Amino acid sequence: MFESLSERLQRTFKHLRGQGKLSEQNIQDGLREIRVAMLEADVSFPVVKQFIASVRKKALGQKVLTSFSPTEQLFKIVRDELVAVLGTGAARLRRASRPPSVVLMVGLQGSGKTTSTGKLALWLSKQRRTPLMVSVDVHRPAAREQLAIIAGQIGQPVYRGTEGESTPLQLALGALRDARQTGRDTVLVDTAGRLHLDDQLMGELEELKAKLAPVEILFVADAMTGQDAVRSAAEFHDRLAVTGVVLTKLDGDARGGAALSIRRATGCPIKFIGTGEKPRALEVFHPDRIVSRLLGMGDMLTLIEKFEREVDEKQAREMERRMRTDQFTMEDFRKQIRQVTKVGSLRSMLDMLPSGGPFQQLRNAEIDPKEISRTEAIINSMTAKERSNVDLLNGSRRRRIAAGSGTTVQQVNQVVKKFRMTRDMLRGAVHGGPGGFSRRKGSNRKRAKRRRKSRRRRFRARPAAPGGMDLGKLLGR
Repeated sequence: MFESLSERLQRTFKHLRGQGKLSEQNIQDGLREIRVAMLEADVSFPVVKQFIASVRKKALGQKVLTSFSPTEQLFKIVRDELVAVLGTGAARLRRASRPPSVVLMVGLQGSGKTTSTGKLALWLSKQRRTPLMVSVDVHRPAAREQLAIIAGQIGQPVYRGTEGESTPLQLALGALRDARQTGRDTVLVDTAGRLHLDDQLMGELEELKAKLAPVEILFVADAMTGQDAVRSAAEFHDRLAVTGVVLTKLDGDARGGAALSIRRATGCPIKFIGTGEKPRALEVFHPDRIVSRLLGMGDMLTLIEKFEREVDEKQAREMERRMRTDQFTMEDFRKQIRQVTKVGSLRSMLDMLPSGGPFQQLRNAEIDPKEISRTEAIINSMTAKERSNVDLLNGSRRRRIAAGSGTTVQQVNQVVKKFRMTRDMLRGAVHGGPGGFSRRKGSNRKRAKRRRKSRRRRFRARPAAPGGMDLGKLLGR
């Protein structure tokens, strides 16, 4: 997401850094580049106009022009203004004073409401909350079945309704009653997609709002529709007083203009962003972190949080113990691959790294998504003995593995080579270098012992000190 805007912003600041000293003309040229970049990224014109005016007012002050690092000052101003456009901090989901809390999911048809409802239910369960989902979409065929399938995939309950519950309001009230009886603290109501021009369906939403008294009305917007999503959000907000936005399909939108426009257009915070099709691909929206990505500074905090959330701590400790005792095998290599794929796609993880410094080559690396599944297929085709000791893999065994995994012998050789490189790298990290910390430490002790013996021999060979005192004893050797 934001690839095109991020590239243009970084290019602009790189050019400004190349100037010996910033002048008013330099800043005007830089702001012109930023304005074009934002418009090309589908940011709405009023937002761009207000943003540029605010940056220009602050950037042309004497504090920036006479600063020892004017480019850094301008960079900070642009960063702060972008954060102000997106919101000053992560917006939390509200809770009702008496549970259950009702969350109404609204939006246009095809924007991803049903999928987002499932993702949000899974996210809430990770926060130790107990959600109950219900679909009140009685207009689209199989809409309620779709939510039931998603509920089965993520292991969360869904209210299917009883006989006589045929209207959206009846289904929603039934789910609310069921949540109270079963002790569920949140009810997620997946509504039917509708146009803001459809008065009948919008009236249906207004009735749900009046009867359910939701603590949150989340507008689900498709980021790929750009300014259409912004206009629809503003119309829904006028009718329903939307409390927050869920921006979906950001992984497929290289421009990201909707994210920069929708808050200013509605006054509502973006609370979540969808970054993929998997149920776990839902992130809390942190404006400062998104701006860091835009400006090429990466988003290491989100990456660390993802690993902490998805990686089993007990399994990680066991893996560390095996590495310390030089027991890292192909089986452990496979477990590592599976843990990484649980966190998300490699491309999405690399996009969170800073664009400069030691991470530059990693970010520009070409990632083949099929490579991971191919590697796992090759490891799966090995026997337990072969996975525990790769030295057993002679020519005939490698041909058998290649045939069993549908790959070539060369690809099997590449996996074995990668495993050995990973094992050596981990061994060096744990033991303090390629030779191993413990062995180096032992050899250092031996060298020190030899040096002490050598010094003692040299002192004994010297003449005695006056009075017959031995020089070695005199110096405490």
